[in-house]
Amino acid sequence: MSPRRTTSLRVVGIDVARCCALLGMMATHTLPGDHALSEAASGRASALFAVLAGVSLALTTGGRERHRGQRLLADAAGLAVRALAIAAIGLWLGDDAFFDTDVAVILAYYGVLFLLGLPFLAAGPRTLMALAALWCLCAPAISHLLRGTISPAGRFVPAAADLDDVPRLLTDLLLTGYYPAFTWLTYLLVGMALGRLDLRSRRVTVGAATGGLVLAVLARTSSAALTSTEAATRALTTSAFGGPGGPVESVREQSYYGTTPTDTWWWLTISAPHSGTPLDLAHTTGTALLVLGVALVVTTTAPRVWAVAFGAGAMTLTLYSAHILMLSPRAWPAEPGPTDDGTALGYLGTQVVVVLAVGAGFALAGLRGPLEWVVSQLSGLGVRAVGPRSPARR
Repeated sequence: MSPRRTTSLRVVGIDVARCCALLGMMATHTLPGDHALSEAASGRASALFAVLAGVSLALTTGGRERHRGQRLLADAAGLAVRALAIAAIGLWLGDDAFFDTDVAVILAYYGVLFLLGLPFLAAGPRTLMALAALWCLCAPAISHLLRGTISPAGRFVPAAADLDDVPRLLTDLLLTGYYPAFTWLTYLLVGMALGRLDLRSRRVTVGAATGGLVLAVLARTSSAALTSTEAATRALTTSAFGGPGGPVESVREQSYYGTTPTDTWWWLTISAPHSGTPLDLAHTTGTALLVLGVALVVTTTAPRVWAVAFGAGAMTLTLYSAHILMLSPRAWPAEPGPTDDGTALGYLGTQVVVVLAVGAGFALAGLRGPLEWVVSQLSGLGVRAVGPRSPARR
């Protein structure tokens, strides 16, 4: 299907991190929400995917040696085609007429996120990190203001059927959906900044891991301190969405399906999963940097072994899509009930074994995933359409 992939340390570490993100997403989709594994992955696995998307954007456009001029325009064209293809797959997987999974499929949001990142392809790491910090602080406040004037999300899962109301669909994908691309641009910018650095440098990888750990802890403790103040407790627990009179601890811990309510600004102080607040973005960015930094460090030893064992990370589009198919009642009628922990864990374990085995097989054969190959071919058409033409033969 494709030439054998390189097993450079940089690529292997990224694939390992991407595999961890995939397994985390599978856990949140399969296990009950109060299961320890689901709670650990909730909000963090998807953020890791988004940060890694930024790393991929940077590496595709030259990494440390940024592409410029016509070559950068060609890269942008190819990435735009890639984004649209991924979004189309996401809308298809979200269609109830085919699958009816009730899973918040990330791919349509992921494609929009790629498109939002295109204007920043020429920026360097310092500029990107500064923009990421600014976006983390400001985008949730802007979203809070905008969402206060519009209706909630049209659908829990964006699907092809939503194309009959494109403005509503775009509103969901950008602002009101489960993975709102407008605020999630923070993750992409952070990943792009990291991808512009030397990911083979121990200083960079250890710095990413330690910095991520500090950021994650600082964000979570800051949120706990802010939400414990008398004013915050009163506002959050008497909100129509947080109470009335309920414990502030439940407000901190529950998932918010992508966005918080807009009846009080104190909602922006929480860091609960999928809340999209500044402290949630900071915490999950920190955990993503920690996982990626550790993955890049550990794969300096026996990289080929890591490449095979976590080969699923090199074909996550295919395997994520297969996972969604396996969750469909039409494909797997015996889907476990949400309160059956033992059955759900066994069900997840079966999927994990299948995913890791398929990934290892493709890695050993030096093949790309089927959907990765198709999307790559489509992206190549965009690159060639805009890229510099070879001189004509005489």
